[in-house]
Amino acid sequence: MRALLAVLVTVLSLVLCLPALAQNGDGPNYAEWEKLAKQAEQVIAGNSAADPELEQFRTQVDSWRGQLSAAQDINKTRIATLREQISALGPAPKEGETEADDIAARRKELNDQLNVLQAPGVAAVEALSRANSIIAQIDEELRARQASALLRGSPIPVFPKNWSVAAGEIVTIVTSVGEEVKERSTRQSVTDELKRNTPVIIGLILLAIFLMTQTRRWIEGVPGRYRGGSLSLYGREVAGFLVSLGQIILPVFGAVLLIASLEVTGLFAEWGEPILYAIPIAAFVGFSGRWLATRLFPKQDLSGDELVLTMPVEMRNKARFRATVLGLFCALHQFLVDAIAPYGAWSGGKFEHIIPLRISDATVAVIYYPLILVGSFTFFRLCQVLRRVSRYEPENQYLHRNRVVAIIGRIGVVVSFIAPVLATIGYITAANVLLWSTISSAALFGFLILLQDFISNLYAIFKRGEEGSREALVPVLVGFGLLLISLPFFALIWGARESDIAEFWVRMQNGLSLGGIRLSPGTILTFLIMFSIGYVITRVLQSTFRNTILPKTKLEPGAQSALVSGIGYIGIFLATVMAITSAGIDLSSLAIVAGALSVGIGFGMQNIVSNFVSGIILLIERPINVGDWVEAGGRQGYVRRISVRSTRIETFDRTDVIVPNSDLISQPVTNWTRGNLQGRLIVPIGVAYGTDTRRIDRILREIAEDQPTVLINPPPSVFFVGFGADSLNFEIRMILSDINQGMSVRSEVNHQIAQRFASEHIEIPFAQRDIWLRNPETLTGGAPPPASEPVVAEAPTAPAKTVNVDTAPVRQAPPAKDADDQNDKTRGTSGGAEGLDMDGDGDADGGR
Repeated sequence: MRALLAVLVTVLSLVLCLPALAQNGDGPNYAEWEKLAKQAEQVIAGNSAADPELEQFRTQVDSWRGQLSAAQDINKTRIATLREQISALGPAPKEGETEADDIAARRKELNDQLNVLQAPGVAAVEALSRANSIIAQIDEELRARQASALLRGSPIPVFPKNWSVAAGEIVTIVTSVGEEVKERSTRQSVTDELKRNTPVIIGLILLAIFLMTQTRRWIEGVPGRYRGGSLSLYGREVAGFLVSLGQIILPVFGAVLLIASLEVTGLFAEWGEPILYAIPIAAFVGFSGRWLATRLFPKQDLSGDELVLTMPVEMRNKARFRATVLGLFCALHQFLVDAIAPYGAWSGGKFEHIIPLRISDATVAVIYYPLILVGSFTFFRLCQVLRRVSRYEPENQYLHRNRVVAIIGRIGVVVSFIAPVLATIGYITAANVLLWSTISSAALFGFLILLQDFISNLYAIFKRGEEGSREALVPVLVGFGLLLISLPFFALIWGARESDIAEFWVRMQNGLSLGGIRLSPGTILTFLIMFSIGYVITRVLQSTFRNTILPKTKLEPGAQSALVSGIGYIGIFLATVMAITSAGIDLSSLAIVAGALSVGIGFGMQNIVSNFVSGIILLIERPINVGDWVEAGGRQGYVRRISVRSTRIETFDRTDVIVPNSDLISQPVTNWTRGNLQGRLIVPIGVAYGTDTRRIDRILREIAEDQPTVLINPPPSVFFVGFGADSLNFEIRMILSDINQGMSVRSEVNHQIAQRFASEHIEIPFAQRDIWLRNPETLTGGAPPPASEPVVAEAPTAPAKTVNVDTAPVRQAPPAKDADDQNDKTRGTSGGAEGLDMDGDGDADGGR
């Protein structure tokens, strides 16, 4: 836990110190650096220094490295100026060539000054390389020792002889603490101080007990008071999360008060103080575990949106109880780590103490072994619940959360079996690292889940409860950022040192070379900030032109859309160039690669480039505009949007058709409303033979002229276009002021034609047919029926079309049951014949 806090201090100190070192223009003292570097190299070569000594050398060298890194930029501005001056003199003469004496003298003078100014930077680069080498050797040695300690075996804790050794040493520690308290209580100064501070001590102890026992239950009931109130669901979740943090803060503060009250007594010194100081951190671990258990597996009957993990109430209760117990064991483990470690360090296979006492490896193994067994069993029981969580797949935005938790549960089950086995065969250190690191990683992942929900609820409040706000992109990106930030903490949990994290951060600051381009966090951050600024400015300009400036001009809507799109493309291009320049990214090294890729990309993106160029042509020439009624590729509709790559056309049935711009340039396109909305409408009509054609002409002309959208100039025309098979055919041709109303005008004209023709007794004919049966006796299977007139549909006003049906070659019809059946088979109507083969193909054809 201390390591988790130390990483923040280390990173913050590096961030704050490096700028100050960069401003140091005096340069480092290379004599002192040389002395320190030689000492460090001798210690590394001797391989006899303890870990604290190596860590101390590493800290000193790392401090020097910061100064040396800053010293590389000494005289940077003056060096750049001298180089520009030398460049202004022109290129240096080649071998065998000469130049003017005054120019040669000036070039020599400037080069001498440049060499003098570059000398400190060159020395800093050399020293920095040496510092990096020393730090790398120290880190390598420390990691090797750490791996050796991890795999080093200890006495087997199940052997009874080790129990007696451990019991004796534990009794010695307890006796030493008791004797220390007894001895200090006999001192007059301690007794007098205790008497004076008795009220304060009693008050602190009572307040500490209250904070550690009562505040947690009181805070647990606070979120329930918000239910049914004016707060929204997201507001209740945010308030509940913030209030619940008091379950950690207040009890831990109570533990600190308890230690402070015991320290005021003055009864504890070398033996007792390490034990006292281990209590607050252990309390923090225990209360944090309790808080995680209650937040991840709440006891309240909550809705699906309020649950962190989707599971039944019974499973939540089991998981909450087991997680709480596991948190207590983690607190006990942390207490042992912090209480035992201050006594000394490992040396020669023994845990050698600063004070005159030795705790053997057997004692350490016996102390940790029961805790490993109990912790493994509890963790196994908890993971048994977690690995079944995937059965209850949630329906909210976190579709994969339960699956990840189930994977963690399966891993925990395996670890719960391996850790006790390692401890039993004597690998106590490996068992401790495996078990408690896995538990800590699972706890940290649970905390990330809670933090992700908290941020999602905050964003939902900001969006005023808008549907789908918790599933928006912003909370997802923030959650991904939280995962990246947590990676150093996961590394520390699994044994990484604070110096490893600091070294990684230093290397990140120096940048990563990729294709000749050095990328660092500062470079990437500068690029993102400058590009974001340019992007926002571009969008503001587009919005201003679209809503404020362009509506006041006489430009067509299509031209306005083209201008706004052009501003967007130009703005994004300039924002990208500005961001690259500000970040100091040199793209010259990628010129050859880009040239080679452009050939392949050109072949693969021919259609895209073609559409892009066609889009530019459309935006410039504007053969079609937004709102035009066009016909392209067999589809008709209105143009709704013209972009650089494609054009969106909304058809009359309200579907969108995306047409590539190259099709609008290379293929014929009919624009019904380009330039003006006028258009011609043709309405055909047929009348029966024998009707007065002049009368029809007059009636149709009156109907056309009566329409309000029909232009008087030119006037509508009526044409007698020909003699049809069933009717005399006419056409009304009229010019409409708005062709978009064509269907409405056609419908109204047809209504009036039907009304006028009915009142004038003018007949509108329909297709008529005559059916003749040459051999009807084949249908009856007997003698031919009496001769009679053929069944003919009357056609008084139009010539009849005769159809001869020869049924003999087709099939023999079954005998009719009665006369009605025969009449049904032989009846001819104007609608045609049913069930007869009139074309000789063997199928029954219906009449028309």
